[in-house]
Amino acid sequence: MTSSSTPGLARFNTLADDEATTALHEVCASAAWGRAILSRRPYATAEALLLAGDAATAALTEQDLADAMAGHPPIGRPKPGDPTSSREQRGMAGATEELKAEMLELNLAYQERFGHVFLICATGATGEQMRDAVRSRIGNPPEREREIVRTELGKINRIRLTRLVTEGE
Repeated sequence: MTSSSTPGLARFNTLADDEATTALHEVCASAAWGRAILSRRPYATAEALLLAGDAATAALTEQDLADAMAGHPPIGRPKPGDPTSSREQRGMAGATEELKAEMLELNLAYQERFGHVFLICATGATGEQMRDAVRSRIGNPPEREREIVRTELGKINRIRLTRLVTEGE
């Protein structure tokens, strides 16, 4: 994305607050994150919006992070009728039944250990890469895993914010 203003960014900057809140909730389910982005409108450039998103992600409390994660379906089980999670998890679409079953098992074990879904920026990742990531992360100490989750959430939010201000252009 270029650092200049785009028609999509101009559209986002001029949305009514309730419409912008709804759009931001589709990017990240944390209300605190959405309020932080909304409070800094208008954005001069798309890069300024992305940097605000990064700052808002870094500032999330434990509860805000939990709220954000609650908006993400488990890997391998995108929300029915949700094109965003289906697109992001495309790498699992052609997975074998064996891999899908293994991911379900790993997702459940991860959720049992950490109390939330396994979160990874799945865009562009294969099913095997996602499986390998959950395998390698399940043994992390909770503090380390929270930081990885925050980083992955930041990547997802950046991709979704970019899509928000460039879709239809």
